[in-house]
Amino acid sequence: MAKHADTIPIEVLILTVDHNIKGTVYVSKYTNTNRELTDLLNDRERRFLAVTDAEIMNKDGHGPPRKYNFLEVHIDYILMVHPSTQVIFKEAVKTQEDMDRFRELRNKLNQTRPF
Repeated sequence: MAKHADTIPIEVLILTVDHNIKGTVYVSKYTNTNRELTDLLNDRERRFLAVTDAEIMNKDGHGPPRKYNFLEVHIDYILMVHPSTQVIFKEAVKTQEDMDRFRELRNKLNQTRPF
């Protein structure tokens, strides 16, 4: 989605089977606040999600993150999209703290074994 006056940026974490993708997506500022990402992902005309300032990390932890100014992610490969914050964020430190907490939680969940 092109950056223009009718959109707002939302920083997100996109989970796929093999990767975690951190970046910014642009949603209509006229959409109900609670439905911004849902409407974007459920658009039947859309097959790809445009992500700017993207950072792709392998889930297995191998290799450094890869960075792209622009990336398109096929909707069918997205498992979950999680907003980093509920507001338009500009603070990289706050975002990194959110990502670190998310990684810690995911690692704890991965270590939990069913009885």
